[in-house]
Amino acid sequence: MIRRNKGKVYLVGAGPGDPGLLTLRGKECLEQADVVLYDYLANPILLAHAQDRAERIYVGRRGKGKYPEQETINRLLIDRANGGDVVVRLKGGDPFVFGRGGEEAEALALAGIEFEVVPGVTAAVAAPAYAGIPVTHRTLASALTIVTGHEDPEKPSTALDWSRLAANQGTVVFLMGMKNLSTIVATLMAEGRSGATPVAIIRWGTRVSQQTVIGTLADIADKADAAQMEPPTVIVVGEVVRLRPKLNWFERRPLFGKRVLMTRAKDQAGELAARLAGYGAEPVEAPTIKIVPPLDWGPVDQAISEIGTYDWIVFTSVNGVSRFMTRLSTRGFDSRCLAGRRLCCIGPRTAQELEKFGVRADVVPAEYQAEGVLATLNRRGVGKTRILIPRAEVAREFLPDELRAAGAHVDVIPVYRTFTPDHNSGGWLQELMDHRIHVATFTSSSTVRNFVAMLGGADAVKPLLQSVTIACIGPITAKTAEEYGLTVSIMPSENTIPAMVDAIAHHYGSRDQLTTGALQ
Repeated sequence: MIRRNKGKVYLVGAGPGDPGLLTLRGKECLEQADVVLYDYLANPILLAHAQDRAERIYVGRRGKGKYPEQETINRLLIDRANGGDVVVRLKGGDPFVFGRGGEEAEALALAGIEFEVVPGVTAAVAAPAYAGIPVTHRTLASALTIVTGHEDPEKPSTALDWSRLAANQGTVVFLMGMKNLSTIVATLMAEGRSGATPVAIIRWGTRVSQQTVIGTLADIADKADAAQMEPPTVIVVGEVVRLRPKLNWFERRPLFGKRVLMTRAKDQAGELAARLAGYGAEPVEAPTIKIVPPLDWGPVDQAISEIGTYDWIVFTSVNGVSRFMTRLSTRGFDSRCLAGRRLCCIGPRTAQELEKFGVRADVVPAEYQAEGVLATLNRRGVGKTRILIPRAEVAREFLPDELRAAGAHVDVIPVYRTFTPDHNSGGWLQELMDHRIHVATFTSSSTVRNFVAMLGGADAVKPLLQSVTIACIGPITAKTAEEYGLTVSIMPSENTIPAMVDAIAHHYGSRDQLTTGALQ
């Protein structure tokens, strides 16, 4: 009988690799976890869903190298749960599809540990789908068979009925079969399957590093050797493979295969990451900014108490809007106190943030930078007006200086501060050193300056970015990058995240289908 005073174990399927394929329930479990045990096939990006305090333990299982024995993993799950922890066992694909989840569940049940199984998207279906291969099709395959390509070596004999697999006219998918590829194809042909049967091998399916090789039973082993295919792979055998030339959607996206560094603050990178992923890129988080409240709210509170004396309130960033409006609420006010004030937002994204608080901007300049704001306000006449600018503690002084020169009374109040995160650069620095980053994005001058500082100065940065395409959100950010000797190759026509991502995609253009070998 399960004793409820213990902790609990969640056996969570991490999916095949694309972090967007984690289930909502899986995400909820990670958010509750005290400890996460994750394996080689689970995308480490998913660990970001766990709390900072959660312990992360790698128990990766690969075909070679040192890794914990299954009994050791079972014991670790039991011990941590017995200690009262909420434990997530994060397993690639689905835990009950050749993932040893059944063995772990048995061990937990025997030990009286409460557990829950959270199914995941299996690579057996997802990897072919991302390669443009439906595993079933009304006219080509009415059955799907999923087979392990690597049986337990301690079995006295194979448990597979190769004659039936060879006679199967549906789709056969082999998981973990790369090392035994030659044996698999030879056995199928020896049992009567035609050597002309189409075969696809998909490595790291659903990830930006996905690689697909197409051939037939007769030649796929040679083609895989030529392409230097290694695990993890999914092997698809059947007529459905012929649909790939028409249905290959994933590898045709303009940024497929590109790893893009995002230097925005971690809690603001969501929109950028989503848009990059939509074009097929793999976003890599490299936060160079941390946003915190000002040291002293006094000037902000004073401005709020005098809000009725201002003619204009000018917001120059999304953060300026959210921090000011939140403080307004904290002080017991709401958007009604802004009635009669004219509101200017530097760009559409900032205006959208203001609308979240039920307020619409009166003015959004055509040029989304301080110069555009100045030109717009000057046309409306700012002499002798009172202007409030809630912004970062450190920012360009161009706008307030020029407005004062035009005769306005300008109060600049810091509603937030930005600084370089105190943690080291972590994994993304190694990726830069290994030349695995294709594009680096900068969305403000602060991201440039902090990035350079984190990596030890301009002399250290330039060699690391020598083969990296640099994208900046606008001319001010680009100018800062160039001051450090960096070459900016991509800059959108307007200073917005969507426009910058579109410009990156346009820079690389459309790409041909990535296929090694082809079926006629």
